[in-house]
Amino acid sequence: MSAVLYLIGVVLFVIGVAASIGLHEMGHLIPGKLYNVKVTQYFIGFGRTIWSRRRGETEYGVKAIPLGGYVKLVGMLPPDPDGDPDTVRSRPTGMFAQLVDDARSAEYEHVGPHDHDRLFYKLAWWKRVVIMGSGVTINLVLAFALFALVFMGYGVWNPTRTIASVAECVKVVHVDEKVGACTAADKEAPAKEAGLRPGDEVLSFNGTAIRTYEQLQELVRANKAGAATIVIERDGKQRTLRTDTAINVVPNLDDPGESVKAGFLGITPTVERQRQGLGYVVSTMAEGTWQTLETIGTLPAKIYHVARAAVGLEQRSADSPMSVVGAGRVAGEVASDRGQSVMDRLTQLVLLLGGLNLFLGLINLVPLPPFDGGGIATTIYEAIRRGFARLRGRPDPGAVDSARLLPLTYAMAAVILVLSVILIYADIVAPVRLS
Repeated sequence: MSAVLYLIGVVLFVIGVAASIGLHEMGHLIPGKLYNVKVTQYFIGFGRTIWSRRRGETEYGVKAIPLGGYVKLVGMLPPDPDGDPDTVRSRPTGMFAQLVDDARSAEYEHVGPHDHDRLFYKLAWWKRVVIMGSGVTINLVLAFALFALVFMGYGVWNPTRTIASVAECVKVVHVDEKVGACTAADKEAPAKEAGLRPGDEVLSFNGTAIRTYEQLQELVRANKAGAATIVIERDGKQRTLRTDTAINVVPNLDDPGESVKAGFLGITPTVERQRQGLGYVVSTMAEGTWQTLETIGTLPAKIYHVARAAVGLEQRSADSPMSVVGAGRVAGEVASDRGQSVMDRLTQLVLLLGGLNLFLGLINLVPLPPFDGGGIATTIYEAIRRGFARLRGRPDPGAVDSARLLPLTYAMAAVILVLSVILIYADIVAPVRLS
């Protein structure tokens, strides 16, 4: 049964990835058609074509490898500034010049006699930015919608002020280690000493009203080995209990992978599923955006450590980047986790897709080809250059010859391919584990 659930999780994730890619490309397709650009192809995936059908001038289809997609907007590459757009100039001898020339020639194979007013590069600069930026926008909006669906519709499991259990003694709580049984040599836990019981609701700590368990946790840790006055509600009545918190080794709240010495009371909270408001979705999205940008900024260093982990030179970090293969593996583990309810597992899959869309949206804003951000940056540069020319009363310098960036595009594509291979290999031989 677990194997079946694992497979279901992987399949659902793959479908979600394909749908996200398809919606991203729809973000390019729809405004492209609205602005009357000639669109010859819309495909989800790469490699061999599995299915396709032509509607009008556009071929729609699905390819074998669902790791990307593309929309063919005719005229992405402007004609040779020194040549006739209706003719192909003589073949150059330089390797990069020949590469550019071949790409330009292939581009204009799709241009008929009545298509010259429907070329992408002839659009107003802001229309081109809309077309290129709409795919990113779709991913970011989809990420927000998926987060909102889970946080506002289903809710989040949060610790409460109500006590679930009380520790018997003070035991060192090392990261990734189980707490051993109490012995006669161990000091009684402060919570036990104070007379706290499961079901008690903590109302205040040393005179500070408690609103959340996180607030109580911070107050206890800051109290170190000091006196503690705790007001609780038990059986509908308020009671005041007193004890001294103890210093103990506990996981760091800011970095759960580390341990710190801090005040210790010895309680665990009950958890309840609570629906969140729009503000929670916005703040979570903002935090996730910042974390994703940090990941993108440090991606080369992180992948270096992933490569070392793949060959057994170090342990793979739990927050290391993953390929789609790794994310699919996580989806399978989530789906087959029998310790959670079906809805909890399903919402985790939705959040995984939400995080994926957030990453896809932000990585595509990188101002380098072949990302959408590269085309956006080039177009904005062109608009600024033309604007300065008008202000100075100089001739229009024309469109930026983006074809000359093709060597950089292919170089970046090669880098992306190499990094993808490293991540996929690492996700097979040294995968990130949920537990």
